[in-house]
Amino acid sequence: MASQKGGTLDKNNKYDRQLRLWGDHGQSSLETARVCLINASATGTEILKNLILPGIGSFTILDGNKVQGEDVGNNFFLTADSIGKSRAQVATELLSELNEDVSGDFLEENVDDLLQKNPAFFTSFTTVIATHLSERTLLDLGKVLWTANIPLLVCRCYGFIGYLRVVIKEHTIIESHPDNFHEDLRLDYPFKGLKDYCNSLNLETMDKKTHSHTPWLVILYKYLQIWEEKHGGKMPKNYKEKVALKELIKEGIRKNEHGVPEEEENFDEAIKSVNSSLNATGIPSDIRALFDDPSCLKLNSESKNFWIMVRALKEFTESDGNGFLPLRGSIPDMTADSERYIQLQTVYRDQAELDSIAVAGHVHALLHNIGRKGTISDAEIKTFCRNSAFLTVLRTRSLEEEYGADTANTEELGRHVMMEEEEDASDEGDDTVLYILLRAADRFFAEYTRYPGFFNNSVEADIPKLKTCLTKLIHDWGLTTGVKDDFIQEMCRYGASELHTVSAFMGGVAAQEAIKLITGQFVPINNTFIYNGQRQTSTTIKL
Repeated sequence: MASQKGGTLDKNNKYDRQLRLWGDHGQSSLETARVCLINASATGTEILKNLILPGIGSFTILDGNKVQGEDVGNNFFLTADSIGKSRAQVATELLSELNEDVSGDFLEENVDDLLQKNPAFFTSFTTVIATHLSERTLLDLGKVLWTANIPLLVCRCYGFIGYLRVVIKEHTIIESHPDNFHEDLRLDYPFKGLKDYCNSLNLETMDKKTHSHTPWLVILYKYLQIWEEKHGGKMPKNYKEKVALKELIKEGIRKNEHGVPEEEENFDEAIKSVNSSLNATGIPSDIRALFDDPSCLKLNSESKNFWIMVRALKEFTESDGNGFLPLRGSIPDMTADSERYIQLQTVYRDQAELDSIAVAGHVHALLHNIGRKGTISDAEIKTFCRNSAFLTVLRTRSLEEEYGADTANTEELGRHVMMEEEEDASDEGDDTVLYILLRAADRFFAEYTRYPGFFNNSVEADIPKLKTCLTKLIHDWGLTTGVKDDFIQEMCRYGASELHTVSAFMGGVAAQEAIKLITGQFVPINNTFIYNGQRQTSTTIKL
């Protein structure tokens, strides 16, 4: 495999598919990321594998354990001849072989000891991933990273249960890559460049070939003008009016000498696009909420680039933008000759460029006003403007809030517990009960310093003990419902075992969320993901 160090071409060949997902700038973020993995368990090494292959900058494994027989049985990155050796060292050596561009390091030390004597160690990383930590240790780690606003991913596999928790105070996303969105065509509020271009074309005087290769967007604009002249300047609003507009466009299809309509694919496209292209141009409610966010309204010299640009965007909409966001600057594919498609594309790009320049003016003025050193690049501002309708801010709850009895999301948890009590309970979403069982197992560990069923001969004896821990937990949350005994028995039967198949699945899920956080692209989960390996189902819940 070609090395990234060999040049840009080698890098493009090596990372071709992922570059199509998050681009050069996303890959650059990945290549400068420093990831810390706590515990080289089967789950931990699967996560790291999926980050090393796409090319994270570096990783450090923190693990004070020695390799044991059970590790070799479920971890592909440990071998039988490594039993008794440092688990952190052996895993680092084998994982480093996956990608020569990634540097790996390890620290054979207990995480609790390191939290006590050098908590700053954890704040030097881009992202921290923790696997199989006790509740107390997890809370201590969570406090350190929460204060530093460094993302923490908590992942564990417990029998057939997979669990992932994303913990971050604030994560801003410019390129959220929404699955479904409407094109920003501004047909209801056409800008000057679009008006001038469309008005320069005359459908009536065109020859046959030119008429049938005029972009459908121009056709739709033309017939909207005719519609508005007949309806007092109003756009078609309801289904009936849009059907009438489609009929009006049909009348524009040319007919042959026998009076039969010609096959003009561009007119067919215009008719099909009526419903999807006549969406009211406006500012989405999510973006208006960002405009009212204190981080936008109260800028200071420490404000993130994101919030400075949001404030500039707000000012743009209130002045230069006439109440609208910057034009996105892209148009969909359509039947047209290359010359006029490129001309139309240029019209949109030019207006998007003008809007971006205007926003940049607000950005630079704000930077000056708040006394912020440095600047924000034009490329970053252009990307921001292009995605301004899809900006997202993720703020999760801290682990301290989640684990507190007074702040637990008892309403959501209680709903799922009640579902499990019903014989005809719906399958949708009820995997959340597994989260409650994991929390009960943690209480069991805090009391007995081992997990229920950890020893084969203790499974039956631990069932009533786990049920007691579970009952106390539910009582602390103020719930009056219970959990089926079948679930409690299964938890004891699992004995906190880590199955490689579940670890492999969760390794993919956790790595995906880590990449979202590192690249600042796509929207991470908020905030808990539960996987049920028995039923092959999963659910996401906000806790």
